[in-house]
Formats: sequence, C-alpha cells, structure tokens
Amino acid sequence: MSVMERARTRTTEEKNSAGRERPPRPRSRAGATPYLFLAPGFALFLLLIAYPMVKAFQMSLYDWNIVAGATSRYIGLDNYRRAFHDPLFWRGLQNSGLYMALTVPPQIVLGLGVAILLNNKAPGRAVYRVLFYLPVVTSWVVVSLLFQYLFADSGLVNWVLHDVTHVTGHDTSWLSGRWTGMVAISALGIWKGVGWSMMIFLAALQSVSKDLLEAAALDGAGRWSTFRVVTLQAIRPALLFVIVMLVIGGFNVFVSVLLMTGGGPSDSTQVLLTYMYKQAFTNLDFGYGASIAVMLTVGVFVLSIIQLRAFRSDEELA
Repeated sequence: MSVMERARTRTTEEKNSAGRERPPRPRSRAGATPYLFLAPGFALFLLLIAYPMVKAFQMSLYDWNIVAGATSRYIGLDNYRRAFHDPLFWRGLQNSGLYMALTVPPQIVLGLGVAILLNNKAPGRAVYRVLFYLPVVTSWVVVSLLFQYLFADSGLVNWVLHDVTHVTGHDTSWLSGRWTGMVAISALGIWKGVGWSMMIFLAALQSVSKDLLEAAALDGAGRWSTFRVVTLQAIRPALLFVIVMLVIGGFNVFVSVLLMTGGGPSDSTQVLLTYMYKQAFTNLDFGYGASIAVMLTVGVFVLSIIQLRAFRSDEELA
C-alpha cells in the first residue's frame, strides 16, 4: 500500500471516527432542559411531601412542645415504645385493617361489574357513568353527615329493616357499638368508592383487544372463560393500581369516622388517623401523634411493596 493510499485510508478512518462521535452533541445541548421541566414538580415534592415527613419523624423523637420559644425534650424512641404498649393504638390498627377488609373487595367487585355493564353499548350509558361517579366528587363532610342520619336510631336504615321489611325485630343502635359502627362507616366507604374504581376499570376495558375477544369467541370460549383469560389479563395493571390505592385509602380513613362516631363510644371505633388526630390536637401530644403517623406511613409503604411484588407478572420476574 502506497503512502497516498495509507493517507487516504487514515483520513477516511478519522472521518468515520468523527462521524461516530457526533451523536452526543444534541444530548449535551439538551442536557439541562429536562431538569428545568422537572424542577417545579421536584421543588413541590420537597416542600409539601418530603419536608413534612422529615419534620414528623423529627417530632416523633421529642416530647414536642408547641409553645413558641419553649424547648422540646429529646426522648429518642420512647414514643414508639409507648405505642407498642398502648391498647388504643392496637385497637385503631385493628379497626383500620377491618375497614380495609370490609371496603376494598366490594369496591373492586362492584366497580368492575359496573364497568363491564357500562362498557357495553346501551342507551343512556353516559348518564349512568355520571351517576355512578357522582359520589366520588361529593364532599366527605356532606356524605358523612348524611350517613350519620341514615344510620341513626330513628334513621332510614332502621325504618327499612324494622318497620318496612321486618328483617330485624327492633331498631339497631348502629353508631353506639364498635362492630355496627364499623359496618355503617364501611357502607359509606363502599358507596363513595365504587364510582372511582368503576372509572379506572372502564378506562382499562377500552384497551382490551377486540381481536383477542373475537378469537376467543371463535374458539368457543364462554363469557367467563373469555373474561378470565382475555379481559382480566388485559386489565391486570389497572387491577393492581386499584388494589394498591384502595388499600392505602383504607388505612387513611379519617373524615367519615371523625364525623359519624368521633371514634366512640369509648374509643371503640378509633382508627389510626383519628387516634393520631386525638393525640395531637386534643391532647396536644404532638410527639406521640407524629410517631403514629410515621408508623402508619412505613406500614402502608411496606404493604404497597408487598402487593407490587405479589402481583408482579411472570414476564417481569424473568
């Protein structure tokens, strides 16, 4: 190979090498742009979520004094040890778990059933969608007071069960007992949450492949088999999202308990959030209230991770 040929070869290699190095240039010019778009949301996250969480954890380590200028005494993990020996804390945890168990399955089953019905072409389905979603946008305060009236000793529920249908032999004092009170509170949670899960499932059902449904029909699959093998697999991500969000919402029940029973009688219907509220804003024990909030946050976070791992698909595990 002559010198000229070697020079041409070297020049060609240098050009090719330079050409291969060109792609990073646009990346460097746009390097700061994504961070500028993310900055406002990240700043709000730090201000409204991260900072209160860190502050709550700090308060949980102190015998927090809210008087301006007063010194709060550092007590370490004493508030957490106190919670583990507090029977009302465990009762609140049990009631929160009971509320979740009573409300999450009905919201999923009823929400999915209504979504399947409203996914079919039928006259007036848009009106029905609005009617089922209406409780979701209704104020928690308003509907809690409404359900307090419905489940009162002389309320509509007792009138229907006793005077009209004679299902019960006497009026039931729904809000004066732990179990009946939790049933009344759970009824409100189901009524208000079905529309939300229905809307999520309805959106997911729109994405189910028509080709797969037609192929299942041609193969002679029945409605249940088609739903189980095709529809349910297609809406699996939406189902996981609904379950995780409803479990989180179940442990965060607050307004309905506070307004319908106030955690009573004798703290029998306390849930974790109403008990935390009582400790912080009635007893002014902010340190203990903050420790309950931290434990609830950690518990819900761990439970969500377990759910995500349990529902992980085989493809994701591979």
